[in-house]
Amino acid sequence: MNPVHKPVLCYVTDRRSLELRDAGMAADALVEIAGRAAAAGVDWIELREKDLEARTLLDLATRIVERCPRARVVVNDRLDIALAALAAGVHLSGEGLPVAVVRSWIRQRAGGAFLIGKSCHSLEEAAAAQRDGADYIFFGPIFATPSKLAYGPPQGTERLAEVCRALEIPVIVIGGITPENAGQCIAVGASGVAAIRWFQEIADLAARVASLRQAISV
Repeated sequence: MNPVHKPVLCYVTDRRSLELRDAGMAADALVEIAGRAAAAGVDWIELREKDLEARTLLDLATRIVERCPRARVVVNDRLDIALAALAAGVHLSGEGLPVAVVRSWIRQRAGGAFLIGKSCHSLEEAAAAQRDGADYIFFGPIFATPSKLAYGPPQGTERLAEVCRALEIPVIVIGGITPENAGQCIAVGASGVAAIRWFQEIADLAARVASLRQAISV
């Protein structure tokens, strides 16, 4: 399945970076940002709140799915939460469930257009994800960014081009994405871009989404 018909804009959530006083305020702010991002034209929202316990995460996922009917919401790593919240899919980390296991389970029990994504940091990981049944991958970090320091030095657009040439499924890039460099990623074969701080650290979210959309319309 190829879920991409135009370059994708994906907002990846991180409530902890909002630095609000308590968890309830952060959750409310996250729902508000997701809603504004979707209204401004963001296509996908990845709910990446790994530290939340199940009931809290389910509540947050359900609220975002309901608030963002035009966006595809995927839940990081928690297949159970994604299914229970009626999300569009699950995004698997390197330490998460194996793609092949999730694909087999979905094929046998869930059916429908349920997305399975995978975070990859090498060509070998990307090829394995495609072989095992992933619908798309995140690849990065492409450029330098504080949020992705743990994943090593930036991959750069040359390595990104290698991955895009080798894969048939969509490659969404993450890591230091801005309007100044997003077009380079699309030009070498990426199917979309994802970002955290770019969407959360701005008052005029509509203008920011529009600038990024224009940058990837190459």
